[in-house]
Amino acid sequence: MISNFGTILIFVCIMVTFVLATFLISRILRTDKPNPVKLGTYESGEESIGALNSTFNPKYYIIALAFLLFEVELILLFPWAMAFSNKAYFAQYGSSWYWLAFVELLIFIVLLAIGLAYIWTKGYFDWGYKKQNHKNDIPEIYQNFNKQMSSIASHNNI
Repeated sequence: MISNFGTILIFVCIMVTFVLATFLISRILRTDKPNPVKLGTYESGEESIGALNSTFNPKYYIIALAFLLFEVELILLFPWAMAFSNKAYFAQYGSSWYWLAFVELLIFIVLLAIGLAYIWTKGYFDWGYKKQNHKNDIPEIYQNFNKQMSSIASHNNI
């Protein structure tokens, strides 16, 4: 008779074999004829415009990580709630098990609340746009150019 670990080992071997077989079959069936169209950059059906090495606001990454953190929190709270509501544990271990599980949950939630407070105090949830000083946004050479163009336009009545 196979033990539980043997069953898992057989499952992992079948899984690895399936993945490797899929890669091998796709390699055999594909055509390998590169051309400029195939080698071009393709993103969601649109041609790329502009520099491809542009940077993004890191606030988006922080928000995404915070979302994942709190999503994992919910995933981990569900099994805790199922175990906490199991009356068999109470019958076997008494009320001390409930207090231990409750304290573990409180520690977990307090740690997540500290993370939330940190993100909040850093201002990552502030999506409002502050009033900008537009004079400093435009370099001086462009301001001079705009003044010259506006004076030319006013002389020509454009």
